[in-house]
Amino acid sequence: MQVQDIMVQPIEVDKGDTLSHALDLMEKNNTRRLLVTHDNNLLGILTMRNLTKELGTRKKGAKPASSLHVATAVSDNFIKLLPDTEVDDVIILMAKNGGIVIVTDNENVLGWVTPQQIMENMEFDGYAGEIMHKEPVIVSPADRVSHVRRLILEKDMGRFPVVENGTLIGIVTEKDIAQAMKAFRELVPENQQDSRIKNLIVEDIMKTGVQSVKTNTPVSEVIRIMLEKNIGGVPVMNLENEMVGFITRRNLLKMLACNLLKNADITC
Repeated sequence: MQVQDIMVQPIEVDKGDTLSHALDLMEKNNTRRLLVTHDNNLLGILTMRNLTKELGTRKKGAKPASSLHVATAVSDNFIKLLPDTEVDDVIILMAKNGGIVIVTDNENVLGWVTPQQIMENMEFDGYAGEIMHKEPVIVSPADRVSHVRRLILEKDMGRFPVVENGTLIGIVTEKDIAQAMKAFRELVPENQQDSRIKNLIVEDIMKTGVQSVKTNTPVSEVIRIMLEKNIGGVPVMNLENEMVGFITRRNLLKMLACNLLKNADITC
């Protein structure tokens, strides 16, 4: 199987568009990333993590997202490959580098491959308990949103289980934070932002009714749930309904890469 067999067309945004427009475009198209172009030239990608970083930084002052432009948040964390590249090679590159693949021919963008396309087109064996991250980073409902934003950037993770008194009560994601930061910049007067941001806590923005799986859930079923619900990770529970791990797209890519090439520069 070659990369051209599984690639899809990316949603594009111009570097001159606003971050507010970009976030709305992501929401409308149910995607976590956009292809950034200008005058038909590829400039990079814009991810939900870029938005979380830019909308939460004080360097931008108190400007609303409608005044900040995509050009300030473009990422170069992608790999350009030809359409006849084997998908197995793509999986290993994505697992090692953490980015996505943009398929080009003579500098023309033909499509791209994200973890979703890998999940949709590859076969997965095993059970959730075998591939889950056994010591996930967790947060409390009383933690400040600014603290979770720092965790996202420092640990390069997009979602955290919210645990209170040992019980899983929610999930908070980089999308939740980006949307909260956008609303905060638009609604809170500039002279009140520094003081009021400290009062914004995880409980205010987290999602409840968490989708989870069991340790004995087949990985193929985990993937079906993640794709169907369009979620990037799920908590893993034991038979006593205690959270014992977490599975993300990165876990799944790593599993495939380790199976394909035992000697790859990947900790398996």
